[in-house]
Amino acid sequence: MKGVGKETAEQLASLGIETVEDLIWTFPYRHEDFTLKNLAETPHNEKVTIEARVESVPAVTYMGKKSRLTVTVLAGRHLVKVVMFNQHYLKQKLTPGAIITVSGKWDRGRQVIVGSTIKFGPKQEQGDFEPVYSLRNTIHQNRFRKIMRLALDEAGNNIPETLPLSMCEQYKLLPLQEALEGVHFPKDPNHVKQARRRFVFEELLAFQLRIQALRKARQDQEKGLPIHYDLEKLRAFIQTLPYELTGAQKRVVNEICKDLKSRHRMNRLLQGDVGSGKTVVAAIGLYAAVTAGFQGALMAPTEILAEQHAENLYAWFEPLGVRVALLSGSTKAKARRDILERLANGEIDILIGTHALIQPDVEFKQLGFVITDEQHRFGVEQRRVLRDKGQNPDVLFMTATPIPRTLAITAFGEMDVSIIDELPAGRKEIETHWMKHEQIGAVLTKMEAELAAGRQAYVICPLIEESDKLDVQNAVEVFEQLTTYFHGRFNVGLMHGRLHPDEKDAVMRAFSEGNIQVLVSTTVVEVGVNVPNATFMVIYDAERFGLAQLHQLRGRVGRGEHQSYCVLLADPKTEEGKERMMSMTETNDGFRLAEKDLELRGPGDFFGKKQSGLPEFKMADLVHDYRALEVARQDAVRLIESETFWSSEEYEPLRTMLAASGALEGERID
Repeated sequence: MKGVGKETAEQLASLGIETVEDLIWTFPYRHEDFTLKNLAETPHNEKVTIEARVESVPAVTYMGKKSRLTVTVLAGRHLVKVVMFNQHYLKQKLTPGAIITVSGKWDRGRQVIVGSTIKFGPKQEQGDFEPVYSLRNTIHQNRFRKIMRLALDEAGNNIPETLPLSMCEQYKLLPLQEALEGVHFPKDPNHVKQARRRFVFEELLAFQLRIQALRKARQDQEKGLPIHYDLEKLRAFIQTLPYELTGAQKRVVNEICKDLKSRHRMNRLLQGDVGSGKTVVAAIGLYAAVTAGFQGALMAPTEILAEQHAENLYAWFEPLGVRVALLSGSTKAKARRDILERLANGEIDILIGTHALIQPDVEFKQLGFVITDEQHRFGVEQRRVLRDKGQNPDVLFMTATPIPRTLAITAFGEMDVSIIDELPAGRKEIETHWMKHEQIGAVLTKMEAELAAGRQAYVICPLIEESDKLDVQNAVEVFEQLTTYFHGRFNVGLMHGRLHPDEKDAVMRAFSEGNIQVLVSTTVVEVGVNVPNATFMVIYDAERFGLAQLHQLRGRVGRGEHQSYCVLLADPKTEEGKERMMSMTETNDGFRLAEKDLELRGPGDFFGKKQSGLPEFKMADLVHDYRALEVARQDAVRLIESETFWSSEEYEPLRTMLAASGALEGERID
């Protein structure tokens, strides 16, 4: 390109820009608005752009290496001062009578503009909107804009359209060249908006096409086992359950049963809020597989959770003659050998366990259905090992962490997603209160009343031991305080991540059996523990937790027939912290809270950046562009399944893009 010498080329290369194409697809992260404003109508501290005449000789003062330039200008009827920092070199140009355009923050009281830019000449000679790029101080913005203008002028007309004309017309999207102009050099705010709208859709469609192509390739490559279950037996089993299934449970059961019969291998994520009844849905799926002569497996992240699943399944299946076994790290050697032998012979129908299920010597006779509970607690490889113990068994992943729909579509896009979004009838909502730390006396009085009525309580702390860096309550200190407070009346236990697994199990078992009335714990109780008699929870320094985690913790109570309570002890210093506390007191709906959490924290922090599995989008924002994501997904599903997409010339650019992504070869994409 003309005007790009060796030094500039090196600067651009450090930004990952090696070609004209790289340059053109480097989008600005915002636009500076230089529309002229009337000072009389501009609020205090707002950014303003004015056209003015220099009225005085500028004065420059130095403070060490820093400088301050002050000049008086006339803008309409307003005589104001303009202050510029570290731009002393402008003094020679700012001669009285010169016409300038100034942008900066308007200090209405002092009649001062703290300037950010001064341009010479009348405003009409300059554009209203300027792109601002992320350049990491490698090259000046003005220089970069000039190169971008040159690139668009020379190559803009040669860039082929990537979206089919029918889609552009259907959604009223700008043509590619006009959209590129609107992103880099917009005429007005609407031009920016329409250009962004086009690129957001294109980006999300490209991503969803890759996801759906990958999904189709997997389906074609991995033919599943059609599991022709006994419908009458399944209906009879559902009739034996102590309560009627909710509408949401029935819907999800139908989705799972349809997958079981299909020739495609099930790859489904089941989301259900705390207490929504995922376990019974899993049990129905397992029983369906058993009636067809297949074995089932259920893997849980902890021994306690595995034991709880085993207890439920024993109770439901024993009368039906279904053979259930539990395998965990603490299973004795002799019992383990017996289980493995019976499993290999087909004498065990359903095996429940922890990571012990994926040991090399665990062999099934005919594994047809695999369920992984709290799937995010296992690595991809661990889940694959369990799946590989059968001949393409159907796979169901379960999670009690409500995931906002936009993230489910992106992070788990190659899966089918089922949602149980309805709580069983009669389940009482947990009363949640936000209180300050100095109100702990009133909190303990309420807790003691619950304990005196024969109930139990959790007390959650963010840290195990005292920290010099964080002034937060810690589990050891709180445990000692409560042990003294309740001495001779109630037993207090301590649970945290540094305990040996056997010690954790012992403490949890004592709490489950009612030998401990108050359990002081870190967040290790967040998932899966079921103690219906626990009705009271206190969370110290609640502002330190995200909404999703607070909701998970709160879900440890409210699991029995009695009214339950959750107290958030918090003194949040930020508006976001206060908003989180208010949200927790206003709703028990985990999906609503998950959406709020996403809005407050952003997608990267929702899962944790390293584990997120979320793509980096140049233009799209998963929080604000969820409608475009939904539309892009529907279009991608329709296109991948249609013959026209694979044969029509109109879709050639999209097919080329797909081939370049590797999705057509069934490669894993993250």
